[in-house]
Amino acid sequence: MRNTGPLTQKVMQYQETVRRLVPTVKTPQDWAPLASLIAVDSFERIGTFLEVQSWQQYTEMLTGWAQSVDSFETTVRRVSELDKLVYFEVEERHHIGDATHVVNSMTVFAFDADASICHLDVYLQQPG
Repeated sequence: MRNTGPLTQKVMQYQETVRRLVPTVKTPQDWAPLASLIAVDSFERIGTFLEVQSWQQYTEMLTGWAQSVDSFETTVRRVSELDKLVYFEVEERHHIGDATHVVNSMTVFAFDADASICHLDVYLQQPG
């Protein structure tokens, strides 16, 4: 992506790291490469069911998800960077065997003063 701000570049790095790690993750500790982008001690994620997760809870959830899919890819629809926020809208494709589950998601990434990801708000559209 051209003409992106520094926080958008971190979001793109986050996305690429997740995509790269998914096929190999076996434990929550396997997400360590992603932690370099995260304010681990103050991190909070609000999920699609309004569940609140710490970094530890999030990596546990990510591990279960990663073990349930063969691969994961996205197509970026829109990205906007404003102050310490990045609005990141994508089409996600979760590949499981011969099946592909497609959802639209929008995640708001919030950054702290050190430009580390400290908060995620996740919104999701999926077939009924």
